[in-house]
Amino acid sequence: MKKNSYDSFDPQNSSYSREDLEADARQAAKRAALGWHNVVGATPNELKQSEVQALILYGDIIDLPAPTSAKHPRQPREVRAAQFAPFAALTGYSDVIRETARYVEQKPELSEDEQANINSELKRIAGLLGKKDDKAPVATVTYFVPDVHKDGGAIIEESGPVKEVNARKQAMIFEQGAQIPFSDILACQIV
Repeated sequence: MKKNSYDSFDPQNSSYSREDLEADARQAAKRAALGWHNVVGATPNELKQSEVQALILYGDIIDLPAPTSAKHPRQPREVRAAQFAPFAALTGYSDVIRETARYVEQKPELSEDEQANINSELKRIAGLLGKKDDKAPVATVTYFVPDVHKDGGAIIEESGPVKEVNARKQAMIFEQGAQIPFSDILACQIV
């Protein structure tokens, strides 16, 4: 096996010229690119030689400060770090997944008896509202609110004094402002 010139390299007693060291550095770089350095491993002498070669090649610039531009001020650390932030390739995908996973209830179908009970309660509330001397009747209404994004919705219960039962608008209106369409009422009773 041929002994390389850098196997017995001693940086203190070196008689190599700069050109010889640069040539050796290029050969070492080629071997490293081919994987030789990783397969065989580096000896302590090789490491010393590569250190000396790096100092010879880059010694004049190695201790210089990093260059700065007079035109462009340095970016703050937070702004520079932002370029390495995770990239969302599918913008909005997580929102779609969240919306798909969101639970909505289906509107229950009422029997004819349940609809008749709701109608009689609405008439009773309307009759109580017609009397001027009494306070507004307090009612509890369970109703269905359709979802704007998905098929289905939510079932909500509202309690409070009733302001109006409006046959023209087909809605029950509470004093606090809630307006419930007759078609969405699932249960109604006077408290």
